[in-house]
Amino acid sequence: MKKTVLQDTQRILDLISKRDLDDDEKKQLIDETVDNFNDYINPGFLRYRKSFSPDYVAVEWTDSGSMFTCVKGIEYIDCLGGYGIYNVGHRHPKVLKAVKDQLQRQALHSQELLDPLRGYLAKILAELAPGNLKYTFFTNSGTESVEGALKMALLATGRRVVIGAVGGFHGKSLGSLSATSKAVFRKPFLSSLHEMRHIPFNDLDVLEQTLACLKFTGDDAAAVLLEPILGEGGIIIPNDDYFPGVRRLCDKYGALLIADEVQTGMGRTGKMFCIEHWNVEPDILCLGKAFGGGIMPAGAFIGSDKLWKPIFNNPFLHTTTFGGSPLACAAAIATINVICEERLSDLARITGDIFLAKLKTTIKPYTPHITLDARGKGLMLALEFVDTDIGFRVSKGLFRERILVAGTLVNAKTIRIEPPLTITLEQVDIVIMALDKVLKEISNEIRPPSSNNDSHVRTTSSNNVKQTVLSQQL
Repeated sequence: MKKTVLQDTQRILDLISKRDLDDDEKKQLIDETVDNFNDYINPGFLRYRKSFSPDYVAVEWTDSGSMFTCVKGIEYIDCLGGYGIYNVGHRHPKVLKAVKDQLQRQALHSQELLDPLRGYLAKILAELAPGNLKYTFFTNSGTESVEGALKMALLATGRRVVIGAVGGFHGKSLGSLSATSKAVFRKPFLSSLHEMRHIPFNDLDVLEQTLACLKFTGDDAAAVLLEPILGEGGIIIPNDDYFPGVRRLCDKYGALLIADEVQTGMGRTGKMFCIEHWNVEPDILCLGKAFGGGIMPAGAFIGSDKLWKPIFNNPFLHTTTFGGSPLACAAAIATINVICEERLSDLARITGDIFLAKLKTTIKPYTPHITLDARGKGLMLALEFVDTDIGFRVSKGLFRERILVAGTLVNAKTIRIEPPLTITLEQVDIVIMALDKVLKEISNEIRPPSSNNDSHVRTTSSNNVKQTVLSQQL
């Protein structure tokens, strides 16, 4: 067995080193990848790919800018962005160089001595983050960031109840899963999850009632954990008075406000951090996904001086082996540099406004019998359809047109459009033309609904955010 493993590992290392593959090597790679996923990872993922894609065996091989290329040499426009990790594009040269430069020096730190890049990056985040956020703990992912933020909130307040939103998504480890709202993810692990209260998003009255009831019973809330825009919940954007109101209520009842910016942060919505759209300062801000520049897994959560004091006397109360590694910090520093230097937040706002306007125009002839809504902020965009089947058909059709999109995990009838912030207007137009072609094909295949059904769909597509969230099949 050891001899076989030695041979296999060497063959794979030789494969990685090749710039180009011949046809036989490509076929072997595809066949072996499919077999390995089926036999050693999860056959369910292949079944999902079959339902989603006309070419379910597409195997990623290279990427650059706003594109990725499968092993067959077919190029795709990336409108999924790795669920929001490629804000600065695929393999941005400056981020790649920073990681390579650091790799030539040191890959991981000793855990015992002081490592400079962690200190530099923490200082940069203190300068960048809103308000008085100052101290940073580095993680490997957004889920870990939420885990740490929840621990800090419980520690700082001495309370145990956390309020989250229906439709919210914060990860799938036990702590972050407590805050994630969808039952299919939660039920297998109950009752080991934290004390959570899930309430409608964008509803200040219900939030105040919940906080008041918890205070009355002595179960005061430690924190309110919210995404500034519900990501997996279907790209649901709150009213402009919502987060200022949340901040006011948190102050009134002594709860911390945790902003989960794992998907919305790093320039995605037209600001470095989405919460800045409403001039609100959270008590803790969580980062992940795009924080590592699409090169390294990296995350962080940032809090105030007051919040961090409980662990000043014992800095080992919350630790990580790989969080804040030199390579991850190099990637994050370069990512922030690129976002600032190339003004990607502004570009996301400008391109996003143009993209959204084109999406709205394109879906208009297909509303309400196929499409319900196009919405978003910056380049965090979404298309909502009448049901999940239509959503899958559109995703499948766009993939055939060499454009990658995907549904949201909590609301599958909504397709996310989260391309790299570097996507060009020419690429936007290609996406729009492909979308119109796919919608036209689907429209020709289905019969328009009756007037009664039409009326129901129009009701479903109400602009009332609260109704939209509550209507999701959670």
